[in-house]
Amino acid sequence: MSTSTNTAAVKPSTPPEPTQPPRLIPSLPDDLALNIIARVPRRHHPTLSLVSKSMKSLISSPLLYAARSLLSCAEHFLYISLRLHTSHFMRFYTLYQNPNNPLNPKYSLIPLPLIPSPSLVGSAFAAINHKIYVLGGSIKDIPSPQVWSLDCRTHKWEPAPNMHVSREFAAAGAFDDKIYVIGGCVVDNWARSKNWAEVYDPKTGKWNSVPSPIQIRDKWMHASAVIDGKVYAMADRNGVCYEVKSGNWETVDSDLDNGWRGRACVIDGVLFCYDYLGNIRGYDVKEGTWKELKGLEKGLPRFLCGATMANLGGNFHCSLLGSCFVKLNGNAWLEECAMPEAAKLWIEPSH
Repeated sequence: MSTSTNTAAVKPSTPPEPTQPPRLIPSLPDDLALNIIARVPRRHHPTLSLVSKSMKSLISSPLLYAARSLLSCAEHFLYISLRLHTSHFMRFYTLYQNPNNPLNPKYSLIPLPLIPSPSLVGSAFAAINHKIYVLGGSIKDIPSPQVWSLDCRTHKWEPAPNMHVSREFAAAGAFDDKIYVIGGCVVDNWARSKNWAEVYDPKTGKWNSVPSPIQIRDKWMHASAVIDGKVYAMADRNGVCYEVKSGNWETVDSDLDNGWRGRACVIDGVLFCYDYLGNIRGYDVKEGTWKELKGLEKGLPRFLCGATMANLGGNFHCSLLGSCFVKLNGNAWLEECAMPEAAKLWIEPSH
């Protein structure tokens, strides 16, 4: 007696074909769709990110911003750091121009993710290309050498190499794609004396000391700016400036020292600052004179402190913080006026 077993032939399984990701715009190649989307103003990006997952991924991708740069569609945006009385944390916001809608305000302050060290006090700031650097600061009265960078394309925080020394209330400025930081430390040992001024190169990721004369090494800096290749650092008693190309240090002109109040900005080589009488004045370093900004017929509020100036793509922005002004997601009153091609057309000698 014999038995036979029928064995069914097993066909080899074929791997499933890879699923193609959905196109950004149906019926259009993605490279053409990218060319179109890159031309859309950034204020519409929050709406675009709701269209699809692939669109949301593109909106936060460096690829989109590289395309915008190549197409000359890059935009300037204003970023503001606030420490509100309701919180001990430092919070960053970006100023967005809302799409035309009568129900929306013209501008909104959009909160960004918290910096990983939100309790820092007395940090210095500098911006290079698409990144904002937060330099040092103190945590519970202990200065820190820490550096954080905010990628303004993706709004993500990244650690950067630490400075050689810990600092608080230092001066900082960017020139020729490098960051210079001055002061903010007590010169009580060799390391702090050598590194009282440092320079950071994002391309190499390294900090290097900047030689400085011992007689200029103050600790506290209340203001800083970069004008015509010189980094200005204003201390409590006087100010100094460092000429990057020559490596020379100079003392600041007494008129500039006495007239500089609060945070300033530079437009076309003129330094502008806001005084407590509601006036905006500009200092022409070539002429060595202060001049009053004209064109604000309504005037600005009188404000003792907290005024911040900003150069936004050649436009002049003034941000005043306080509960007595119009609330805008953080008690901010904002005034914007466009500067003409030559800043000197707007300024006349004050009497």
